[in-house]
Amino acid sequence: MKKKKILNILIGSNNPGKVREIKDLLPSYIKVSSAKSLKIKSPAETGKTFLENSLIKAKYFSKKTGKICLADDSGLEIDILKKAPGIYSARWGGKKSNFNLAIKKVFRKLDRLDKNWRLKKIKARFVCALTIYGPKIKTIKSIGKIEGRISPWKVGSNGFGYDPIFIPNNKKITFGEMKSKEKYKIDHRFRAFKKIKKFL
Repeated sequence: MKKKKILNILIGSNNPGKVREIKDLLPSYIKVSSAKSLKIKSPAETGKTFLENSLIKAKYFSKKTGKICLADDSGLEIDILKKAPGIYSARWGGKKSNFNLAIKKVFRKLDRLDKNWRLKKIKARFVCALTIYGPKIKTIKSIGKIEGRISPWKVGSNGFGYDPIFIPNNKKITFGEMKSKEKYKIDHRFRAFKKIKKFL
């Protein structure tokens, strides 16, 4: 018996940048709505891992709406900061998740650790955990990662979040400098999507 395709999906996020990127990665035949468009506030993220938080969000939004929900929890891990900000990536920007503030906080913490950090390779990675949860379907989970380093300066206005300070391995520019098409071919969210594509 041929498995039914998912034709409608709710993106469990109130982050416009994240919603935009997930929409672009989903197959074109899927009709998409978002928690933001339905004006549903996000739940408290009480998990200890990206995967736990993505499941919390997917379950919450699915039960609120009765829809199949795809939720993402993602963030930046910086090795020298003991993998911070990690699951607290958005929260480093305060209540409104202001990533300009979050980036300044990253730079402040690196300055305190080593005033010459800009002359060194500061290893970091982006992590994305995806969960699809809903009525009459088996829960689907995946994780994608991309390794790189922290840019000594904030560069570029494309993308969102910490994109202007992350340079992926084997590249010389930040995600913030890349065009969407280039970024989507290599980033953590794309890698997580590759693993779940067969279920969509």
